[in-house]
Amino acid sequence: MVLLLIGMSACSTTANNARTSLDWEGSYMGIIPAADGPGINVQITLRADQSFTIVYNHIDRQGIATESGIFSWNENGSVITLKHTTFPPFYMVGENHLLQLDMKGKRITGKLADQYVLRKRVNS
Repeated sequence: MVLLLIGMSACSTTANNARTSLDWEGSYMGIIPAADGPGINVQITLRADQSFTIVYNHIDRQGIATESGIFSWNENGSVITLKHTTFPPFYMVGENHLLQLDMKGKRITGKLADQYVLRKRVNS
């Protein structure tokens, strides 16, 4: 009886998080604020094998920066960390969106906070 309760408890904690409950695999796009210009087009592609590709394109500059690598999930399955990247590494995973977090993995606050959202591209 005790083992059954422990097993049920473990299942309930892993079943209710972004990693296991959401369809997170795919491409996310958006324009985030830039300190020195009109913004940055960002596209992140997340794959089932926990690999990623991120593309940064400053709106007012020539050139595109791209990096690929792997990502990991935090303990409660809600935040991913892009490993070994020069770009901001922390993103909270939500229903059809990624919310960029600050460089310490905390929510961005202030008047521009709602602009750090990347929306999932839906294939038609």
